[in-house]
Amino acid sequence: MVTIKSVTRDEAVQPASASFFSFGDPVPVLQGRDLLGYYHSNWNGKYYTPPISFDALAKSQTANPHHKSAMEVKVNILTSCYRGHRLLPKQSFKRWATDFVFFGNGYLELIRNGLGGSYQLKPTLAKYTRVGREGAFWYLHEMGKEHAFKSPVFHLLEPDINQEIYGMPGYLAALNSALLNESATLFRRKYYENGSHAGFILYMTDPLQNQEDIDSLRKALKDAKGPGNFKNLFAYSPNGKPDGMKVIPIAEVGAKDEFLNVKNVTRDDILAAHRVPPQLMGIVPNNTGGFGSATDAAKVFSRNELVPLQSSFKSLNDWIGEEVMVFDDYVIEGLKEESGTGEEE
Repeated sequence: MVTIKSVTRDEAVQPASASFFSFGDPVPVLQGRDLLGYYHSNWNGKYYTPPISFDALAKSQTANPHHKSAMEVKVNILTSCYRGHRLLPKQSFKRWATDFVFFGNGYLELIRNGLGGSYQLKPTLAKYTRVGREGAFWYLHEMGKEHAFKSPVFHLLEPDINQEIYGMPGYLAALNSALLNESATLFRRKYYENGSHAGFILYMTDPLQNQEDIDSLRKALKDAKGPGNFKNLFAYSPNGKPDGMKVIPIAEVGAKDEFLNVKNVTRDDILAAHRVPPQLMGIVPNNTGGFGSATDAAKVFSRNELVPLQSSFKSLNDWIGEEVMVFDDYVIEGLKEESGTGEEE
């Protein structure tokens, strides 16, 4: 037997309370305030503290592909041009050059043999090396544990206008652009991972919907989020009005265009800070004319960027009293004219 219960109009129409919800925010690799809290180097009793967090600086390298790739191309070209030396093999030079390009600081510990002569130049990680007084250097193993170097240490630094203890990389001005590029990518990634991703507003004005119906619809929307969960949703509203339920898009097309603009503008900022031509980065041009000749760009890049870097590395020769840093010309295969970055004949 089917029992039919009569329901009054007041019981059938229950006003639903307003309800709003959103999905979690993307988490960036690095917050800008953690990195750009810039101060002078302070003395802690043993060594000077860096004016910037080297740990945060190391994390920033993965915030954007162009940021890391621009530094790696410099290191790779420098390593390919370096002739190598018994005191500093090519692999050790690459370790040293990577620290200098990434951190603006490069350290080499001079290891002596039993007779007191030079035996090896050993790179020490710039992230954990600290500068003391009167030529002393310290190495941090972990929190609260460090030791002073007993051997001489050569410190190559990128000059900074605020202090003279540590070097600062020249790309700091573009870090905000690198982090904005990362934030745009994380936002877009979250946009697709959510599934439902709050890409629309579900606007309901139907007075016949009760709170249980609202709760059920809200639960269905929440359950539809997640990777691969772009699902269809069925909603049944007895005696509902044609306009009682509306889906209002949130300008998805405009958001897509803005995403591309942010990516392109921040990419250009990063490459400008690193002074690396886009032709050498494998970037596809957006215009029909392209970026111009890659070989011409490589020659200008070699003269304006690689030669000054090589000159900085050659300061090691004066410190150690031996011709360790010698570079060959940066030659692009197939070109008759050399770029002239190496030693003069």
